[in-house]
Amino acid sequence: MANTFTPHDMEQLARRRANGKLGWYIHATVYVLVNLGLFLASEHAFGDRRFTMFPLLGWGLGLALHGASIWLLGGGSALRERMVQRELERLERDRDGR
Repeated sequence: MANTFTPHDMEQLARRRANGKLGWYIHATVYVLVNLGLFLASEHAFGDRRFTMFPLLGWGLGLALHGASIWLLGGGSALRERMVQRELERLERDRDGR
C-alpha cells in the first residue's frame, strides 16, 4: 500500500516533525542550563559536586530517550511506519468487522 499524501497532509507531517525536533532542542538547552546551575551552586554552597551527578545522569538518560524517539523512531523510521501501518490495518478491520 503506497502512501498518498495530499499537500495539506505533507505540511501537517512536516510541522509535526519540526515541532518534535524543536522540542528536543529546547529540552537539551534546559538540561544544560539547569545542570550547569546545579554544578555551580553545589561548588559555591557545599564545595562538593557529587550530588549533581544524579540529576545529570537520570535526566541525561531521559534526554537520550527523547532524542531516540525523535531521530531514530521519528518520521523517517521504517519501524515507526510499519507500526503505524499495522495500527491502521487493525483499525480498519475493527471498523469493518464490528
